[in-house]
This record gives sequence, structure tokens and C-alpha cells, in this order.
Amino acid sequence: PGPSIRFTAAPLWRSSRPVSGARGHRQGSPSAFIMGKVRKTKKFAAMKRMLGPGDARLLGNQEKNKKKEEARKAAGLKHVEQTPSNLFFKYNTSLGPPFQVLIDTNFINFAIKNKLDIVRAMMDCLLAKCVPCITDCVMAELEKLGPRFRVALRLAKDPRFERVPCAHKGTYADDCLFNRVNEHRCYVVATCDRDLKRRIRKVPGVPIMYISQRKFTIERMPEALGAPRNA
Repeated sequence: PGPSIRFTAAPLWRSSRPVSGARGHRQGSPSAFIMGKVRKTKKFAAMKRMLGPGDARLLGNQEKNKKKEEARKAAGLKHVEQTPSNLFFKYNTSLGPPFQVLIDTNFINFAIKNKLDIVRAMMDCLLAKCVPCITDCVMAELEKLGPRFRVALRLAKDPRFERVPCAHKGTYADDCLFNRVNEHRCYVVATCDRDLKRRIRKVPGVPIMYISQRKFTIERMPEALGAPRNA
């Protein structure tokens, strides 16, 4: 018989390949088959994430955003005043005899200086019956002026003048007359004050009576006798 042949099996750790991912070991070592734990290094001086002052998640910023949206919506809305139904363009159809004339403080003083009877001069200007109206604030202004204007105060207490009560606070007559005319456009305003006339001209359909050349003149009423010729 021929010579006998012996087969010897090589160790498995020599013939096999190392497992991928096992770093730090030599190829072919037995420890390559053992899965090791991943070591995590501890981070030093690590800070927690904090919200910035402008972050939208903060309650204060949410309230600010709501206020901004409300202001933006309010700015988009426009308030348009409703035109009174008694106006035909700029012509006030609610004005008619007897005319109710709201008198200012300085109008009484200028009428006395020009020696004009208020009721008669108004009737000559409008060719119709006129009812002079005096508010409580105008009467209070005349009382505050003192004894120098006692003649104007006595004239304001004439029984032919109608007394109009005021519900506001204070005794400033210009704001009272302007607000009353703006709400109820059935009056004629008699004044010689430039600032008050400038304010009332912005309200359509309200005639203005003033003194010019020792007689009463009226604006915004061209059919009146006392209206200027260029009106």
C-alpha cells in the first residue's frame, strides 16, 4: 500500500477574514469576532439650547404679533361718514323759515359796535323770520368777560332769543357750536371768528352769517338778499 496521507484542518481563526467594523485589532485575531461597545466621550462645558428673545414661541412675542396684526387690520379699514339725507349735493333742504341762527360771543359784541339790532338785521338779510339761538356755553362766556360786556349779556337775555341747553363739560363755545352743527344741520351759524368759520366751512350745507360793511352777510345761501354777489 502507498504512503498514508494525513489531512490537518487549519484553525478557523487563521483562514477566516476579520469582521468589518472591528477596529484596533490585528487581522486574524480571535477578538475580531467579538462586537465591542462604542465608547462615547463625555462633552465638557455643554450648554442647553435656549430660546432667543425674538422667538415666536414666547408668550410676550405672541401678544406683540397679535397687536401688530390688529393695528394692520385697523389701518386697512376706513371710516366714511354717512352723508345726511337732507343734502342735495351742497344744498341743504332742511333750512327754511323760520331760520334758527346760532350766535357766537363775538357776533353779539360786533353787532353792538356796529349799532345793529340783531333780530331786525337778520330778517333784512334773509327776508324771513329768524330765531336767534344762544347756547349755555355762550352765555357762560359772556358772564366770564365781566362788567365790560354787560350790555352784550343783557342783549343775550332778550326774550326773543331762544336758549339752547348744552350737555358737554366746559364753557368753550367754538367746539360746542361746531359739534352741534355737525350733528344737526338745521342751523345757521352767526360768527365773526375766522378760525370757527374755517372749521364750519368744512361741514357742507351749513350757512355762515357774519358782519360786513355794517350789515349782516351770509355764505352758502345765494338766494338770500344779504348774500354776496359773487356767491
